[in-house]
Amino acid sequence: MSMMMMMMMMMRRGCVRVSTSNALGNGKLGLGSWGRRWISSEEHPRRKRFAALWGNGDYGRLGLGGVESQWRPVFCSAFDNQSLRDIACGGAHTLFLTETGCVYATGLNDFGQLGISDDKSYTTDPLEVSGLPKEIIKISAGYHHSCAITVDGELYMWGKNSNGQLGLGKRASKVVSAPSKVECLIGVTIKTAALGCEHSIAVTDKGEALSWGGGGSGRLGHGHESSILGFLRSTSEYTPRLIKKLEGVKVRSVAAGMLHSVCIDENGSVFVFGERAVEKLGFGEANNATTPSLISNLPFSEEVACGGYHTCVITSGGELYTWGSNENGCLGIGCTDVTHLPERVQGPFLKYPVCKVSCGWKHTAAISGKGYFETKTQLEIVFNFRGSIFSFSQHTNKCFIFNSCYCK
Repeated sequence: MSMMMMMMMMMRRGCVRVSTSNALGNGKLGLGSWGRRWISSEEHPRRKRFAALWGNGDYGRLGLGGVESQWRPVFCSAFDNQSLRDIACGGAHTLFLTETGCVYATGLNDFGQLGISDDKSYTTDPLEVSGLPKEIIKISAGYHHSCAITVDGELYMWGKNSNGQLGLGKRASKVVSAPSKVECLIGVTIKTAALGCEHSIAVTDKGEALSWGGGGSGRLGHGHESSILGFLRSTSEYTPRLIKKLEGVKVRSVAAGMLHSVCIDENGSVFVFGERAVEKLGFGEANNATTPSLISNLPFSEEVACGGYHTCVITSGGELYTWGSNENGCLGIGCTDVTHLPERVQGPFLKYPVCKVSCGWKHTAAISGKGYFETKTQLEIVFNFRGSIFSFSQHTNKCFIFNSCYCK
């Protein structure tokens, strides 16, 4: 992409209404909301989460009513009367989850990834995804496919299905434009899921890791298998399959990149599998990339995020480690050299522990526990926030109050 897309989930504090027609922090926001004065929840208990978006706007992926790219964060007015719980960014589409459990989608719909209609090639305004019968609590977006998890742990998927990445079986359509329940998981409670380019990975309430879809490059973690005649089997899995190498391991967090996947277990151990595990995903010497392999030199890890070919992990102490491909400095280590082993990101994160991280194709964003926002990207984005100018380029910078970050 010629320009990145980034989104922020922020907390609106106080009762002053913020104008959604202006870029974030342009000097026209009231002091009771985003001005220089901090208003605590004790002063104004009403709090609302909303989205600010900027970057590549083609196909309406920003949900701002047009296809223009935005060089400054812009409030999404489509959710003026609702509070958002979560956002997920796909290849050129975006999902929004409201606090009431409804899912909205915007952007490109060439493979039905919006879940709204098969006759719309794209939409510039968020439209509600129909066909989800129960309250949704989690969403995820892959390059051309999407998923939602209900409050009861049921998994619904839609979008591109060329390699079985929707988990609907081998006879399912190659394009599914409406949310479809993954029937083979009836009786199984799904807690979380991550979607890659053409593969999917999920975790059950028992900590079991399941994967399905295109298995090329070992990204499903099932290893190479031969048929009864000795030929290699197809690497695609059309329904969710237990990752045997992780049996007995209680997985609690997963992430999916372009051609690799990462899991974190209850003991904070990190397992990685997929393309170029030797060169780019975290190993200094030869390892079998087609099944999960433990990265032994990381402290207790809490959260993981995958970019195109790079990976980020947050430890229990708020330390941020990155490794893999380092195009445009996406690892944040002060150079563009490929790093084969996890390396701790220095700079301001030595003072402010990290609590959230998100990866795009070649860029990374993170939020510290103090509310600071940090980003590494090849693009320069300058905007005014709280009366200050911040330049996002090859340098790390900070601004305040962000709760979550989403990159693509």
